[in-house]
Amino acid sequence: MKSSSTVQTHFLSAQDVALIVNKIGPAAALRGMADYIRQDFLRWQDFDKCARVASHSAGGVIELMPIADAQTYAFKYVNGHPRNTHIGLSTVMAFGVLADVATGVPRLLSELTLTTALRTAAMSAVAARALARPGSRRMALIGNGAQSEFQALAFHHLLGIEEIRLFDTDRAATAKLMRNLRHTALRLIACESITQAVLGADIVTTVTADKTNATILTPDLIAPGMHINGVGGDCPGKTELHPDVLRGASVFVEYEPQTRIEGDLQQLPADFAVTELWQVLGGKAAGRSTESQVTVFDSVGFALEDYSALRFMRDAASELGVGQALSLIPELGNPKDLFSLIGPVVEELALAA
Repeated sequence: MKSSSTVQTHFLSAQDVALIVNKIGPAAALRGMADYIRQDFLRWQDFDKCARVASHSAGGVIELMPIADAQTYAFKYVNGHPRNTHIGLSTVMAFGVLADVATGVPRLLSELTLTTALRTAAMSAVAARALARPGSRRMALIGNGAQSEFQALAFHHLLGIEEIRLFDTDRAATAKLMRNLRHTALRLIACESITQAVLGADIVTTVTADKTNATILTPDLIAPGMHINGVGGDCPGKTELHPDVLRGASVFVEYEPQTRIEGDLQQLPADFAVTELWQVLGGKAAGRSTESQVTVFDSVGFALEDYSALRFMRDAASELGVGQALSLIPELGNPKDLFSLIGPVVEELALAA
């Protein structure tokens, strides 16, 4: 029985994704990804969801993040190893797949390291649009590592942030960020302390990498009306916010069962009330209700965002003609005869014996 069609998987390398972003521009990539994320969050109930599966070690974590709707299954493989930079490797590395639910055929295999940086920043902007005060123009960015430029650009292009006050315990990281973004319209101010950075900020983004129970933000640093975008606390034993910061705020999350394990929320009892962001985006729950309200987006990264990011990159690659076809799945004359791929060699070896 002859197979009915050629099985091809579209492959996007890191260079391909960089080419897409360079062709359309970072602002358009962030806007497009944010739009895809919002679209998918608005159909939250269509997805089969679960918390990611994590394998923790002394040096970091390796995670598998699956999700599916009735048509498409997606997953991301991703690591988080903060000490990798000492041996010339990225802290975070990832790849992902989009597959047909009806057949199981993988249709897209893509890098997700650069893509994850974009989607994390786009997700932050989607949340801040719903939770930050309108007219916010100043942001403090605590932690100036690999994710920081993407956060800065997302808030600049999608929310109109004009000034970013920077702090990192590693001055070289801050210098790197300022060098990378020197040609943008952002006012970038290097600060000597977290206190100096957050002073007068409308939004505070924390995106630190150390896998520790840290307290980057304490209650005395929080001003009325602030929106806190907590990105770095994203696995068990890794936090950035003092528990009282959460207690004094309205807290919003992506997928509550996952955030209670991995987010800053892990520090609080199970009955502490939070709101899933999809409810705010869909008009089912309130976001910011007053100018003085403190809001926290306890962001840990959820598989639906990767699904959205993969969809966006697939569509952009198709439009631009980027990527290549891979033969991941064997093409068989008889789909019940997998042995035919090696049968002739087995026969030849047997005859030669």
